[in-house]
Amino acid sequence: MVEGRLTEWNDERGFGFITPLGGGERVFAHISAFRHLDRRPEVDDLVHYAAGLDDRGRMRAVDATRAHDAPGSAASSLHAGPRSVSSAITIACSFMLVVLVLTLVGRVPAGVLAAYVLLSVWLFVFYGIDKSAAQRRAWRAPESMLHLGAVLGGWPGAGVAQSVFHHKTVKQPFRVVFWATVGLNCVALALFAQVWPHVPG
Repeated sequence: MVEGRLTEWNDERGFGFITPLGGGERVFAHISAFRHLDRRPEVDDLVHYAAGLDDRGRMRAVDATRAHDAPGSAASSLHAGPRSVSSAITIACSFMLVVLVLTLVGRVPAGVLAAYVLLSVWLFVFYGIDKSAAQRRAWRAPESMLHLGAVLGGWPGAGVAQSVFHHKTVKQPFRVVFWATVGLNCVALALFAQVWPHVPG
């Protein structure tokens, strides 16, 4: 069995494409190939499948099962993207520790640490709400709002949420912008830590 992620899905026509997690060309997947579905497939679903050929000799998925539906797959479902949940939490906690140290040595005011914590909690919850909305095909939050929350300091919570909720982990344009917001925020924090103690008053 191959493990991949559903990166494209047309629910009206009942087919889409799976991208193998180990790399390689994406594979066509029809709704009839899925077993034990408790709901319709959706983009970002983690899928286990066997590779087969159609009548024209093209690769397609057969005997497919979503990770959430497969017996004993709870551990696999934690791998929502490039980082596991544990590594995402480690990154978030390590960064918060750095901000805490900067606060204790007087390089940044305590309000900065509080802002990071509050924004991270808010963005974590917001990702969960957006994931639920995606599953219900309800109104979705603009991606610009998620990026704004990240660049303002909520990116540690966003990173953990992406892994926990398996949300926004495959769409590469989003990932590129997300990591750009992380970089911008870290640079801004470093510059602020250099300037703030020297501000008069």
